[in-house]
Amino acid sequence: MAPDVSLAGTPQRRLFAHFPWHVAFVVLAISAIGIWNLGSASRSAHSPVWISQTWWMGVGAGVALAVTLVDYRAFHRLAWTFYAGVVVLLLLVMVHGRHVMGARRWLSLGPVNFQPSELAKLSVALALASWFAADSEKRKDGYGFFGILLPFGIILLPALLILKQPDLGTALIVMAVGFTQILFAKVRWKTLALLAGIGVVGAVLVYPHLKPYQKKRVETFLDPGADAKGAGYHARQSMIAVGSGQALGKGWAQGTQTNGLFLPEQHTDFIFSVWAEEHGFVGCLLLLALYFALVTSTVDIAGNARDRFGHFLAVGLTGMLFWQVFINVGMVIGVLPVVGVTLPLMSYGGSSVLVIYTAVGLLANIGMRRFVN
Repeated sequence: MAPDVSLAGTPQRRLFAHFPWHVAFVVLAISAIGIWNLGSASRSAHSPVWISQTWWMGVGAGVALAVTLVDYRAFHRLAWTFYAGVVVLLLLVMVHGRHVMGARRWLSLGPVNFQPSELAKLSVALALASWFAADSEKRKDGYGFFGILLPFGIILLPALLILKQPDLGTALIVMAVGFTQILFAKVRWKTLALLAGIGVVGAVLVYPHLKPYQKKRVETFLDPGADAKGAGYHARQSMIAVGSGQALGKGWAQGTQTNGLFLPEQHTDFIFSVWAEEHGFVGCLLLLALYFALVTSTVDIAGNARDRFGHFLAVGLTGMLFWQVFINVGMVIGVLPVVGVTLPLMSYGGSSVLVIYTAVGLLANIGMRRFVN
């Protein structure tokens, strides 16, 4: 759908009269909690990463604001170019990426390192939104199996390149974003059942090709006591930290698991463990309530989007936020395998912060323009 040129003359104050300020408030609240929590998590384990995280969040807020100023339908035209560019970056990672802890996931731009896999989440959401916006009107009776083969390929291409790095967690999120959009595209029930079967078969086929440490994480999830000092160490120490927080927690910077460096990756993948140990069950409920408010607000934006592109884009971005929270918290408390997924706005990482803030900016953009002709 071509952009409505009449929007060019719309006063910015009229647009911002419909700005979803409740979304901005929740995002800023989670960001503030994240910085505060990182201040504790990095006291003994790392350099004060909360300082650089604050800087990245400031940049992210600027990016989000800039994104809201451009009619989101302009991104419709750029969706495929952006998708192709991200695929090229993922290919470059395989050749020129930096090796860190046995994985090749980062590209260097001078002093700055970034993960193209984070951009893949946005690129898949944009590409599928563009595809479904143009194609779904032709599918009045819903999508059959062959009708979703191309969307399926759009998801799998970057996901497989990310899995090769290896980065199982981000690959799963990319697939979750795409499949969430597919679920909202009126896919026939028989096709969904067939996809579920293909997913199970695919998991069985992919499993032998996982890295040994990835296999071990799955095996220790199924049998937590099998290798408590090896592959199961992360999950075990995390559950100890979460449980030791009890109702009200031990207090900021008083976590024994955190200060004793028992928690691996406590400033990234296991940042929720730090929060749970120091702020307890009540603190966890507060944080999860904020995430719930964020996701429900973005679901409302998706449901009331003014066009199909905005609807499918908001669905994909909402799926990205929801699945990252769901998988990260699930692995931290031991109900899901450890796969390396960050917690939005809580885990340290510049690439992740910029992508989340960009997603929030796009969601606010869709929300504030649903009332404008």
